[in-house]
Amino acid sequence: MDNIQITLPDGSQQEVPRGTTPAEIARKISQGLAREALVARVDGELIDLSRPLEENASLKILTSKDPDVLELFPDVKLGIGPPIDTGFFYEFLREQPFTPEDLARIEKKMHEIAARDVPNERKLVPKAEAIELYKNWNQSFKCELVQEKAVEPMVSFYTTGKFIDFCRGPHIPSTGRIRAFKLMNVAGAYWKGQEGNPQMQRVYGACFFTQAELDDYLHRLEEAKRRDHRRLGTELDLFSIQEEAGPGLIFWHPKGGLVRKLMEDWLRDELLRRGYNLVFTPHIMRLDLWNTSGHTNFYRENMFGPIEVEKDDYQLKPMNCPGHILIYKSRMRSYRDLPVRLAELGTVYRYERSGVLHGLLRVRGFTQDDAHIFCMPSQIESEVEACVDFAFAVMKTFGFSRYQVELSEWDAAHPENYAGSREDWERATRALSSTLERMTIPFKRMEGEAAFYGPKIDVKLIDAIGRPWQLTTVQFDFNLPGRFSLEYVGEDGSKHQPLMVHRALWGSVERFFGILIEHYAGAFPLWLAPVQVAILPVSNKFSDYAKAVTSELGAAGIRATLDDRNEKLQAKIRDSEMQKIPYMAVVGGKEAEARTVSVRHHGKGDLGPQALTEFLAKLRAEVESRAIS
Repeated sequence: MDNIQITLPDGSQQEVPRGTTPAEIARKISQGLAREALVARVDGELIDLSRPLEENASLKILTSKDPDVLELFPDVKLGIGPPIDTGFFYEFLREQPFTPEDLARIEKKMHEIAARDVPNERKLVPKAEAIELYKNWNQSFKCELVQEKAVEPMVSFYTTGKFIDFCRGPHIPSTGRIRAFKLMNVAGAYWKGQEGNPQMQRVYGACFFTQAELDDYLHRLEEAKRRDHRRLGTELDLFSIQEEAGPGLIFWHPKGGLVRKLMEDWLRDELLRRGYNLVFTPHIMRLDLWNTSGHTNFYRENMFGPIEVEKDDYQLKPMNCPGHILIYKSRMRSYRDLPVRLAELGTVYRYERSGVLHGLLRVRGFTQDDAHIFCMPSQIESEVEACVDFAFAVMKTFGFSRYQVELSEWDAAHPENYAGSREDWERATRALSSTLERMTIPFKRMEGEAAFYGPKIDVKLIDAIGRPWQLTTVQFDFNLPGRFSLEYVGEDGSKHQPLMVHRALWGSVERFFGILIEHYAGAFPLWLAPVQVAILPVSNKFSDYAKAVTSELGAAGIRATLDDRNEKLQAKIRDSEMQKIPYMAVVGGKEAEARTVSVRHHGKGDLGPQALTEFLAKLRAEVESRAIS
């Protein structure tokens, strides 16, 4: 029997007989590795441990340390069942909806199968035979998948006891390796994600290598529920979505509106300090403008329908960029004028399907903190660097210390989905990547994730419970300047086409506000809190002093509210805690006599008596420093 060369991750090589399996190589390395082995990576491709190796290859044995139902419901129709980051889901078509009791029964059966340590075995079946098998089993969705996705002549199947499933794999060797899992919930999903197709029931499950990891995941889910901005938005009277007005449209209540003002005031001041000019553009413009920009070709499904005005078609704007382009184009620019930085808190409208709307995070009408920079090629990298620096300033100011950076590139195999030439894309991507490298910022390349008009840098912040959120985007655009024939007069006296950068820091005011609510669990830092101090008189006898304290704090610019209800002090403290007001100032006879307040802090409890002047000075210092805790 001839031999093949197997290269291991440390660079060492083993000569083994052709047809040796990864499982056999794992046993040869160590019995411990053989016990922990789950799948193998051969020349970058995941395969089963039992798959024979026929050629020279690089091999890595993967264990749990690497980062990388029908018995109960016989009439159910099977859909797809892929792994996801936290476990898996499987889609079913069934007349009756699955209930929590059904999930408990399924989970119990899963534990039984895991305990039996049933082998997962791969089988190759001719495609025609596979289709016939599923037809006899009355599994129409599986027939469809085999017809569309299977590569002839043989089809890969896996059997687990009585269950057989069409899958490329790989699978772990047996069910005994499944140690910690839980069925979570059921959601609706159209077959293949297309409206009009049958509606499936998607059963989600969490799956981890250890019970400790599963317990930690379940704890984070509970924490996410506690922080849900939709619930807190109602409890704290920040915003609402009114059915009478329509889904995906946000009503900012006074408290939420005040937080928004504070956010926007900081941003506008920072924009001016960094050399931006503030502009405002209309919410509706002629449809022809969007034909010129290319949005009606590349973005049509996310735009509301045109509106006819005096036999002319108008369009609610889904983007602010064409408006900023028209401002740039309103007069001839010189190289001395560049870069031109135009910024707008501009409200846009996008047709999001009702199934994806989610509180403040996915809406139909929202305000982008948008900016567009028009510059010369020699300025592009410094402008991108300034945008990334601005993004980090935002994160620091609003209390985020962890982040991930991604560079979204085009899919070179499908140029028809993008504007511009291959040379344009390579030049633009190189400009973004070299900027990040010069700033020594680690980043991950994301192929096929670019906008249609150019590559982009995305900054994802990590919130208080470890969740990533898409935040800043810096997008290179070589498309729109050409479509709108933008020009500037260069130092040589000739006309040149500027480059363009799209930049958003928060993404949108609504989305960022939702993220802030969840990050802080509704307990905003003092400088952002809609009510900063609650004045709580022990009884009505001390209401005059309480009013004087409220007035003095208000005159100093502190947002204070007086709770002079005829309630017990503990009830007032409880209500202030529930409203997550940062400070409470309790006043009674001793406080009135000494001009002090007894200070309580939300989350920290009793801080003791403080002179009113001292308390006020501390509040001012905390607000001015924009302290987070």
